[in-house]
Amino acid sequence: MRKVGKLVICGVGLIGGSFALALRQAGLVERVVGIGRRPEPLAAARELGIIDELAVDWADALAGAELVLLAMPVGQMDAVAAAIAPHLQEGTIVTDAGSTKRDVIEAIYRHLGLQLASVVPAHPIAGAEKSGPTAARADLYRDRKVVVTPLPENNPAAVARVRELWAACGAVLHEMSPQDHDRVFAAVSHLPHLLAFGLVHDLAGRANAEQLFSYAASGFRDFTRVAGSHPEMWRDICIANRQSLLAELDAYLTELAYLRALLAEANGPALERVFDAASRARNTWADKAFPAPPSGE
Repeated sequence: MRKVGKLVICGVGLIGGSFALALRQAGLVERVVGIGRRPEPLAAARELGIIDELAVDWADALAGAELVLLAMPVGQMDAVAAAIAPHLQEGTIVTDAGSTKRDVIEAIYRHLGLQLASVVPAHPIAGAEKSGPTAARADLYRDRKVVVTPLPENNPAAVARVRELWAACGAVLHEMSPQDHDRVFAAVSHLPHLLAFGLVHDLAGRANAEQLFSYAASGFRDFTRVAGSHPEMWRDICIANRQSLLAELDAYLTELAYLRALLAEANGPALERVFDAASRARNTWADKAFPAPPSGE
C-alpha cells in the first residue's frame, strides 16, 4: 500500500492521535502534522511521538498534504471547514471522525462545495472514556467498526483511499447513509451517554452524594463508564443529533413509565418478563459482538 506522504490531524486526542499512531505502526505515513485550537495538546502529541510537527495555520498545514483527518469535536466542524476551504489543494483527501454525520455533511456542502470529490465523511466506532493525546494508542481501531458515509459527489478513488487507510489501522469497514447513521447511533451510543451523564449528575448533586458514591460498586462503574467521556465532544454530539436523540429519549421515557407502573403495582411476573427479554437480547448481542477466544488462548 502506498504511504501517506503528509498526514494532517486536526484534533490530536484519542481519535486523531490513535489514527496517526496506527498508521505509523503500519509503516504507512512519512510525516504527521498536527493543528488545533490549543498549543498544549499539540505539544504533548509531539512529545509522545504522535505528530512530527505542529502547524500554526491552515495554509501551512495543508501545503502538500495528502490526507486530512478532522478529529475535533463536531461542534467545530463548520468553522474548520470554512477555515480550510481557501487553502485546500486539489487532490488532498479530507475525511472526518465525527460521531454525527448530518451536521458534518451540511458544513461540507456549505464550505467545501468545490472539493466534494475528495471529502469523504466517516465515523470510527472506537471511543473511550479517556481523552487527549495521552489516551491515544496504536491498537484502538483493531477489529472495531468504521462507518463510511460517502457523498454522491465523491471520487471512488478517494473513498477507496479512506477505506484502505482505516483498514490498515485494523478497522472493519461499513457503509451507511448519513440519515441511517444518525438514527442508529442516537439509539445505541448517544442515548446511553446522555443517560450515564444524567445519572451521575443527579447523584453528584444530592446532599448525601459522598455516601452514595462510597457504596457504588462494579455495576455503577460499568453503567456510568461513559460519563467520564469528553464533555465538550458529547455536548456537541447531543446538540448536533438532537432530533434523533429526542426521539430515542422519548421512547426510553415511555419504557421507564411502563417500568414505573410495574413497580408501583408490585407486578413481579411482568417485571421479570421484561428483565428476561432484555437479558436474552443483551447476551445474544454480547456473544456476537465479543465472542469468547478459543480455549487455550
